[in-house]
Amino acid sequence: MCTMKTVTVREVTREFSRKVEAPLRRGETLVLRKRKEVLGRIVPERAKAKEYPDFAARQKKIFGNRRINLNVGEILRKERNRL
Repeated sequence: MCTMKTVTVREVTREFSRKVEAPLRRGETLVLRKRKEVLGRIVPERAKAKEYPDFAARQKKIFGNRRINLNVGEILRKERNRL
């Protein structure tokens, strides 16, 4: 089981760089406590946004050169009229 590190409000204010900043830079999530009561979590910001997959290449691999003509608005109109 993976346990998160905990940090108290006092440690946040007095020892920020060692107790809070350093673990966040390493990508760790911290649990914030005050008098043994959990107040919340401090979650690190993602360093880089993930790149999206190449959807056009994926579509070509699946469907080849077939042209996919999908009009979502038209499909919704047909489904609504059917009910």
